[in-house]
This record gives sequence, structure tokens and C-alpha cells, in this order.
Amino acid sequence: MDYLDISLQLSEDDIAIKNAAHEFAEEIMRPAAKALDEMSAEDGVAKKSPLWPFLKKSYELGYHRILLPEAYGGLSLSPLQLNLVLEEWGWGSMGLGVLLGVAAFPFFAIALTGDDELIEKYVIPFCECTDGSIRGCWCGTEPEHGSDILYFDDFFKNPKIKGNVQARLKGDSWIINGQKSAWVSGGTIATHGLTFLQVDPSKGMAGGGVCVVPLDKGVSRGKPLEKIGQRDLNQSEVFFDDTKIPANHMITEPDYYPEMVDLILGAANAAMSALATGVARAAFEEALVYARERVQGGVPITKHTSVRQRLFDMFAKVEACRALSRAVFNFNFNVSPPVTEYSIAAKTRCTQTCFEVTHEAIQILGGNGLAREYLVEKIFRDARASLVEDGLNEMLAAAGGLTITETYPRKSSDIY
Repeated sequence: MDYLDISLQLSEDDIAIKNAAHEFAEEIMRPAAKALDEMSAEDGVAKKSPLWPFLKKSYELGYHRILLPEAYGGLSLSPLQLNLVLEEWGWGSMGLGVLLGVAAFPFFAIALTGDDELIEKYVIPFCECTDGSIRGCWCGTEPEHGSDILYFDDFFKNPKIKGNVQARLKGDSWIINGQKSAWVSGGTIATHGLTFLQVDPSKGMAGGGVCVVPLDKGVSRGKPLEKIGQRDLNQSEVFFDDTKIPANHMITEPDYYPEMVDLILGAANAAMSALATGVARAAFEEALVYARERVQGGVPITKHTSVRQRLFDMFAKVEACRALSRAVFNFNFNVSPPVTEYSIAAKTRCTQTCFEVTHEAIQILGGNGLAREYLVEKIFRDARASLVEDGLNEMLAAAGGLTITETYPRKSSDIY
């Protein structure tokens, strides 16, 4: 379906990028996602899995480089272009869209540091990779810590709260020990991890650090996680056992840790809003096509007023998600540091709305909406996962609410 974009500011380049991303989503992502969704989690990362041809094709097209600047070999997309691509990826498969995004996360973080040695060692080889053999992940969530890692409330500085993964400096190296939980996206197959950990326990969670860890020595993984939605996104535990990294691989220490959490969260939550918009759009399109063909009472159900109203409500919600997501991209990818509560607002609102739209799609398809034969069944499960992903929506909203109650009303002069 050629879905109208009401922005009159799209350039020819923007439209070409959007169309190319849609073709990729339709011809490459959806078939791979369907196949992976029907496989066990372990088979999904096995040698003969369709995951590997998918990754190879993605890298050949350069989609692993979308977050990286042109100076290092990245695509250097504008905020709008990045949003356009991510929406199409969400339309194709939210799980695989997340996988491609986190594949770049360690290298994106290194690029932000401007450290020439690390850029030469990691970022440039990643950008030059065309076979999918270099893959990142975000090692954030822990068995005892999930969304609270992102919540700067009073307990954030409580020294009694210990991280599950800790690092200590020994000479010119950091030694890492501990466990990340089973929700590390891409953790089963990643070669490098952007790892959040505790380096100063006396400061509680505020004593955190962020480092880049090659996941080849002193690292083991759990089994791929079996889950209800986004089954095409492999996730697993990651274990560190006296894992040694050079001192300069710790790219953020406690003094700047809250700012780095804000920066990463601002980017990740904004990305989730765009992906969720694509999922919602896919659900609306599937419901619309079905409603035109499904006959009840002797006529297509689009002739029934209640169905028309429900489809219109879905349509309006998709457009609202798109508008909010794009506005946040345009703002937070053009200011530094980002104003994270806007990314949180986009993530929580767009994922919740996406869930509502996919739920309505199930209702319009009726019994068929519950059958795996129809795409909306998978889309619904994927949308449900997004309410927890990248921070539980309720915890994110509480974090955003904390910022608002303590700092608002803000002035434009406070930001730029």
C-alpha cells in the first residue's frame, strides 16, 4: 500500500531514502521476520537460520551505518531521514529493526567520544563491514536492575544498591565481573557490547560507567530467550568473568555517567517511537485491506458505520504517532544534550498507541486476527513487547515526570 505522507517538506532525497527503506522492509525484512517468528529461539541463531542472509543483505545495503557520521563511513542521515528509515523498519519488523539499531550502538557511542584510537580500531572497521560479521549490542538490563538503571530518583545514589555487573581498575586495564539479564538485544550473536556497569559502588547506581567490550574473551552467553513477541530479535544473558579491557575502553565514568545515560536513552527512546509508528501503520493497513474484502451482512464490513469509525480512529492514531515521533527526532537530534523527557514522551505514547492500534486490528479481523496465518497476530505480539522494551513505560513516565516536576516550565533559552 502506498501510504500518503502529509509532510510537504520531504526532498527528493528524503523520498528516495524512504522508498528504498520500504522496499527493503517489504522484500527482505518481512520474509525473514516471518520465518524467524515461527522458529525456536535457538534455531533462529543457528548456522542455517534466515537471520544470517538477512544481516548480510542489511550490511551490504549499508543499513548498519545509519547512526554513524559520514566522516567515519556512516550514512550521515538527517534526523528526518533517520526517522523515515526507522518507521519503514518498524513496518517491516520491529524486532529486526531493533536488532539493526543495537548492532550500531557501541560504535555510535565511540563516535560520540571523538577518541581517534578507538574510532580507528572499532568504528571504521564496523562501517567497512559488509557481511554482518561485526555486530554490537547494548548490555544494560540486569537480573536485579531494569528500568531503575534509567531512573534518577533518590535511590539512584543509594550506596546499598549494588549493580550486578561491576568493574575495577587494575593497572591500565578494567576487570569486569557479573551478569546481564536475558533481555540483551542481539546478545546471543554480538561481537561487541556497549556495557553499562558499576565502577564506584559507594555512589550507588550513580557510580556507573559505560564501556565498550569485545565479547570474545572472558564472556559467555545464555541460551536465546523464548518470548511472546519480537521473536525475530534474539536476546540472551551475557556473563562477564574477569573480562579485561584496556583503560581507554571505559568511555564514561561516574562524573559523566548520568549525562551519558540521558544521551543514550534520548536516542534509543526516540528510535522506539519511530519503529512503533511503523508497526501501528502496518496494523492499520492490514485491517483496512481485510475490511474491504470481508463480507458480513451481504456487504464488505467497510460499509458498516462502526467499522469505518474504528478504522478512522486507527488512522488518526498512526498520524499522531508519526507527528510526535518526527518532532522529537527533529529536536533531540539537533540539540546537545537531548531533552530526554521528550524522547520518553514519544516512546511511551507511540508504543502505547501502537498497542491500541494493533489490538483494534485483531478485533476487526475477528477470529482470523488470532490466527498465525494473518500478519496482525505477529504484529500484536510485537507491539506488546514494546511496552516493556527500552524501559518499562510506567518507569519511563515516572522518570520523565520527575524531571518535569523539578525543572518545568523550561525556557527555550535553557536549551539553545
